[in-house]
Amino acid sequence: MKVVVNARFLTQPITGVQRFAIEISKILKKHLQNDIIFVAPKDIINWEIASELDVKIIGTYKSHIWEQIDLRRFLIKNNSPLLLNLCNTAPLFYRNNVITIHDIAFEVYPQTYSKKFLLVYKFLIPKLAHSAKKIITVSEFSKSEIMKYYNIPNDKIEVIYNAVSTEFQEIGNGNLRKERYFLTVSSLNYRKNLKLVLKAFTILNNTEKNVRLYVVGDLDNKSFSKYNLHEFETNNKIIFLGRLSDEKLMEYYSNSLAFIYPSLYEGFGIPPLEAQRCKAPVIVSDIPCFHEIFGESVIYTHSEDSNQLIDKMQFVLKNNIRLEQISKGIENENNYNWQKSGKKLLKLLENVDSNI
Repeated sequence: MKVVVNARFLTQPITGVQRFAIEISKILKKHLQNDIIFVAPKDIINWEIASELDVKIIGTYKSHIWEQIDLRRFLIKNNSPLLLNLCNTAPLFYRNNVITIHDIAFEVYPQTYSKKFLLVYKFLIPKLAHSAKKIITVSEFSKSEIMKYYNIPNDKIEVIYNAVSTEFQEIGNGNLRKERYFLTVSSLNYRKNLKLVLKAFTILNNTEKNVRLYVVGDLDNKSFSKYNLHEFETNNKIIFLGRLSDEKLMEYYSNSLAFIYPSLYEGFGIPPLEAQRCKAPVIVSDIPCFHEIFGESVIYTHSEDSNQLIDKMQFVLKNNIRLEQISKGIENENNYNWQKSGKKLLKLLENVDSNI
């Protein structure tokens, strides 16, 4: 079996989608060795990972144009091998491929995304879903959504769960722990529901004066629609940290009162799982995907009710629930690991290859 991996994800900032691609790629490289090749455009930003995967740079274009022209040309010149795409998109006119569709949030919440992003995804994804030999997605919920929106048969889609790197662990920091803070990891994507957290915390802060809110994440992504946060910037108890290294993020997870993630829509949701691995209590929105992934290991809140989120935050502040929530979180987090997911993908690739 010879597999080519579309490694364009190495040109992108790391979010949950790229994290999946990176961790799965490491496992594939270890098992397939000389039977796998990773190819990418020249504008790589994650060079350390590229070196680990022994990535081959091909073509002269970038982004989607590289994928549609340079990548397809390379594949045809090399006897049309099986192509694995781990980050939603793929060459449109190349059928010997497996694609990964993490979620279809752009169909459900189109107002979240820029016009350019929607134009590309609404054109590409349905066509790729029908032409691919197999579709990978990251939850049963996402599978049901892909089937519903694109009329894809059940047996064409394989669920391969996300996980968290074993490098994620609790990092104690006495100074941070003394600060008494809630943590959220978010973005300007409307469905991440950042405004709900900011609104709820602002009201909570009227009575709980000694509590802070730390916000981690990229708040300047042009793929998302404009999202005005100016009304919250004057509150000195709300601190926007921007992107953090994994080590710093682990510190903030580990020493928080609780991690809050009230998304309106998700295909999986890696940050709450990272928080559980770092032994933080977790509050998430009451949506189908989170019930599938987290079961009874988290505290649920309505995704559009700031008063209910305030109640959940007060519950954390006033009750000694940390040890119980940590125990539930560890038990849940152990259900997901990259080795298990990687081996499932290897088996899928072998089956696809044998049927070519």
